[in-house]
Amino acid sequence: MKRIIIHWTAGTGLPNSTDYQHYHKLITKDGLEINGKFPISANEVCREDKNHHALYAAHTGGGNTGSIGVSMCGMAVPPKTPVRKSKYPLTKVQCEKTFKVCAELCKKYGISVTSDTVMTHYEFGKKHPKTASAGKIDIIYLPPYPNIAANKVGDFIRNKTIWYLKRL
Repeated sequence: MKRIIIHWTAGTGLPNSTDYQHYHKLITKDGLEINGKFPISANEVCREDKNHHALYAAHTGGGNTGSIGVSMCGMAVPPKTPVRKSKYPLTKVQCEKTFKVCAELCKKYGISVTSDTVMTHYEFGKKHPKTASAGKIDIIYLPPYPNIAANKVGDFIRNKTIWYLKRL
């Protein structure tokens, strides 16, 4: 695996059946780590069955092959509602667990922590504007850390991941 792409589910603080299909790791509002349906190895080379159903965790349009999908459960908002008004905000324990999980995955798979290898879905879309990930807003806001600008969230996550990695 060559990278980790971090998301929020845009749902409640707990995973639903769709979330299990699309992410390798899900982190609940209470910081519980749950495995998705597909193992990380399924994304080494993404394949579909004869009915065109994904046989991998389809979390990042245009970037699934070689990518581990980690998602925090939460951040659902009604249409045209600012994300800061979510009834299901990410929690501090959830964010910290996500940063630690990313560090553990980096160690396990030999992934260095750079802006090309540990990134948010938002950052992937910015770097790959001709993919289905262009315009995604996860993650542009971390409720426990409200003063971090949208374009700095990825740097914050990488710095936290490095901090946890040094402690493994």
